[in-house]
Amino acid sequence: MAEGSELDHGGERLAAGTAGLTEAAAKPTPPGDEEAPSLLENPRRVALTTLIVLLMFAAIYVLLPKLIGLEDAIEKMGEGEWQWFAVAVGFNVLAFGSYVALFRGVIGENLVHLNWRESYQITMAGLAASRVLSAGGAGGVVLSYWALRKAGMRRTEAAERMVAFLVLLYSFYVIAVIVFGVLLETGVLSGPDPVSMTIVPAAIAGGVALVFLLIMLVPGDLERRLALEGNNWASRTALRLSKVPATISTGTRLAFGFVRAPRKGGLAVLGAVGFWASNIGILWATFMAFGVALPIGVLVVGFFVGMAANLAPDPAGVGAVDGGLIGAFVIFGEPAATVIAAVLVYRLIAFWMPLPPGIVAFLQLRRTVARWEAEGRSVDDDEPQQAPSAALTSNTLQNEVEFRESFEASS
Repeated sequence: MAEGSELDHGGERLAAGTAGLTEAAAKPTPPGDEEAPSLLENPRRVALTTLIVLLMFAAIYVLLPKLIGLEDAIEKMGEGEWQWFAVAVGFNVLAFGSYVALFRGVIGENLVHLNWRESYQITMAGLAASRVLSAGGAGGVVLSYWALRKAGMRRTEAAERMVAFLVLLYSFYVIAVIVFGVLLETGVLSGPDPVSMTIVPAAIAGGVALVFLLIMLVPGDLERRLALEGNNWASRTALRLSKVPATISTGTRLAFGFVRAPRKGGLAVLGAVGFWASNIGILWATFMAFGVALPIGVLVVGFFVGMAANLAPDPAGVGAVDGGLIGAFVIFGEPAATVIAAVLVYRLIAFWMPLPPGIVAFLQLRRTVARWEAEGRSVDDDEPQQAPSAALTSNTLQNEVEFRESFEASS
C-alpha cells in the first residue's frame, strides 16, 4: 500500500481509492472471475515508466543543481556518515512492519482469515503497486482490495475495510499537520515559523478533517433506506449513487471505532502511528548523516507538507515529492545543497528500498491467490441492485449503533 503511507496526498488518494473500491464493490462479478490488477503484466509499460523515472531523476538531481548553482549537491552525498544511513535503513524496516501491522489490525480475524505471511504479501505488493502505478497510490489500494476478495471477503466489506485503512492511516497525517503547525507557529516548538508552512497547511488539514467528520453523519444504512423508497428510475439511480458515500461513511466509522476501542484496534492504531513515525525517522537520520539536527517541529511539518506533493500525477511518484520535500525545507531556511543530498538519500531508502521485496511479494501473492482459488475461498455475494443483503444490512446497522453509542459515551 502506501507510503510512505499518505491538504495531504491522503485527501485525493482516499477519494481516488474509495471511488475505485466502491465501483468495484457495486459490480456483480461472479466468484473467481475478478482479474488481478495489471501490475507488472505489461513489460512495455514498465520499461517506459522506468525510462521516464530515470530521466526525471537525472533532471532533478543532476541538471537542477547545476541550474541553481549547487553542483556539489550530488557530491555531498558521499560525505554522509554511513552509521546514520544504517539507522535510516533500520527505520525503513520498522516502517514495513508498522504497515503490515496496520493492515492486519484493520482486517482483523473475523471476516477473513489471513496469517502474518499473507498479510505481508498483500501489504508489500501494495507498496510496489503504489510505486509502479501512479495515481497517488491508488494502485496499491486496488491491489489490496483484489487480494481480500480472493481471500474470501465480500465486496462491500472489503471496500469498507480498505476505506477504514486509508482513513486511519491519513487521519494521523492530518492531525500531525494541524498540531505541529500550530505549535510551531505559536512558539511552543522552536524553529522557523513561516505562515505558508504552518498556519496555511494546518487550516487546509482542518478542512479535510471537517469533511470526513461530516461524512460520518451519512447513515451507514443509506442503501437500505433508499431501497425502501420504491423501484422507480429515480430510486434506482439514488441507490446506485449512495454506494460511494455509504461505503466511505461506514469505513470512516470503522476507523473511528479502532481509535475508540484500544483493545480492539490497538494494533491498527500503533501501525498507523508507527508508519509515519518511522518515515520521519528515516528523514531525520538522513539529515543527521550530513550534520544537520532539525528541530522536531520543522522536521515533522516539513515532511508532511512536502509529501503533499505526492498528489501530482508524476510517473512512479518521482519528481513532485522530491521537489516538494526540497522546497519545504529550503523555505524553512536550510542550506539547499544539504537539503537536496538528504532528501535524495531519504527517497532512495524510503521509496526504492521497498520495491524489490514488494515485487517478490507480488509474485508470492499470485501463488497464494491461486491456492485460495483452489481451496474455493472466493464467495458469491451478488446483491440485488434494489437492496443490500441481509448480512450486510445487519453488519451496517451494528456499526451504526456502535458509532452512536460512542458519541453518547464521549459526550
